[in-house]
Amino acid sequence: MTEEEKIFSGHMFNNRSQVLVDMKHKAHSACRRYNQLDEYDPQRLPIIKECIGAIGDTYYFQGPIQFNYGCHTFIGENFFANFNLTIMDDARIYIGNNVCFGPNVSLMATNHPLLPQERLGLDKQGNMTMAEYAREIHIGNNVWLACNVTVLGGVHIGSNAVIGAGSVVTKDIPDNYLAYGNPCRAIRPITENDSKKHLILPEDAKHFKYNLT
Repeated sequence: MTEEEKIFSGHMFNNRSQVLVDMKHKAHSACRRYNQLDEYDPQRLPIIKECIGAIGDTYYFQGPIQFNYGCHTFIGENFFANFNLTIMDDARIYIGNNVCFGPNVSLMATNHPLLPQERLGLDKQGNMTMAEYAREIHIGNNVWLACNVTVLGGVHIGSNAVIGAGSVVTKDIPDNYLAYGNPCRAIRPITENDSKKHLILPEDAKHFKYNLT
């Protein structure tokens, strides 16, 4: 079994194996180039497709960004991420259509053992032996993660959900729910009573018509 296959099967894996290190280096290099370019530079956005597993045609990452593998992340159509997105995609991460992230969002599809002797070792040659395992993250369609949200491995966030600022999501969140807190919990369903369309000025009705259909 390869080290990548161990990741996907939920087993402990060697994150310092050369194959995995090379995969991560490709993503890290792409992120570094992305972060160095001006946001108006036409060469910036295409860099994402060099390392990501898949993404739709319409997307925007404000930057800076950091993917661990990149190739383990799969994003749908019409995606937006604000400043300082961190994606630790050791396990696969699936993100649906029409999803937006606020600043400082972190997706953490990776983990280490709690017992210290299992977590970190040192071999006779002085090499670090770090134990790691990972679980997938699934985020549905039409989801908004507000600023400073952290999503842990193994979590499924349902479609049309909103995760409030500063939340740490450790358990599944159902469709159509507002959820927040640390740990995050589902608070209430999102309904038509949450509409803010009354804040749209008549002069902006044409621009926002796609938000109202």
